[in-house]
Amino acid sequence: RTEEQREVEIARAKGSVAKGMLPVLDDLDRAEKHGDLEEGTPLAAIADKIRTVVARLGVERYGEAGEAFDPQQHEAIFQAPTPGTTEATILEVVEVGYRLGDLELRPAKVVVAVPAE
Repeated sequence: RTEEQREVEIARAKGSVAKGMLPVLDDLDRAEKHGDLEEGTPLAAIADKIRTVVARLGVERYGEAGEAFDPQQHEAIFQAPTPGTTEATILEVVEVGYRLGDLELRPAKVVVAVPAE
């Protein structure tokens, strides 16, 4: 029982640290899209180190354009009726989702392509 409580406390502490890192990961993604993380630059090296530490904690990203929309994992912020679409599919990821094992740290916020009527 004590070992089980210890494991729960470790998971809770990791989750707390990981949640605190999400805004930093978002900023790194924005910097990368903007072209500020060019290979060999000091900022790119720092970004790699931060992402490595987060990955060692067990944090995983999810939510990619083209995936099937799952309301259990994704938060739809907009639905776009799209001709030719037969099932709800992620059209665009507005904010990447993160999880730590079974613990969802943040759902992916997405734009969903839905069948046009």
